[in-house]
This record gives sequence, C-alpha cells and structure tokens, in this order.
Amino acid sequence: MEKISVFLDDYRQPPEGYVLAETIDECIQLLYNFDIEHLSLDHDLLNKTRNGFMLVQMMVKEKLFANRITIHSANSVGGKAMYKLLKQAQFESILSHATIVSLRPLPLHSIPSKVLQHYIDVR
Repeated sequence: MEKISVFLDDYRQPPEGYVLAETIDECIQLLYNFDIEHLSLDHDLLNKTRNGFMLVQMMVKEKLFANRITIHSANSVGGKAMYKLLKQAQFESILSHATIVSLRPLPLHSIPSKVLQHYIDVR
C-alpha cells in the first residue's frame, strides 16, 4: 500500500509533499485507502459539528491511525482534547505505543521555518 502524509485543514496550505484533506470525510477515506506516514490535524473546520475532535473519536473507534500524528490546531482547547484522546488510546493500547503523537499548534497565516522542520523530518 502506498505511503502518504496527510494535512487536515480547511484554511492553511499543506507543507510540500502532503495530501490536503479539507473535511474529516476526506481524511477518513485517505485513512482507509492509504498507509499514512504522518497525519497532521486541525480542530476547527468549516463544518462546526464535524471537527477534528470528531475525527479523532472516529479514528479511535475504527482503529485508523498513522505512524505519526501531529495536532496542529491553533484552538488550544480543541487541540488539547484531541491530543489527550489519542494519548488515552495509547494508554489503553488501542493506538500503538510506537506511534508518535505530538501537539504543535500552527499560526493561521504561515508555517515558520523552524516548525516546518517537524514536517520535513517525517520523511
């Protein structure tokens, strides 16, 4: 199965080499159909009820994960909730302990070069 990296966001542009998913439905389809090396997730999306937290709930329920997961949401409450749910899934051995889960909020307008290194290091 082909390995890809996915960037879920409806506002920011993805780093070079990433597939952009603008909705959780697009992201779920990618999780079902590809081996995801790095999954970077936003919380706030255009559809307020189908946000990044709902995606993480679906991922845990369906056991759909990536080798590395980053929460990049600027929404501190929503981002932390997503991070905590993934860490709880690791604690309960639903998500592999080998999966790297990180919380790295991104500004809305551009990705600073130092932060971009986090995405480059993934390859």
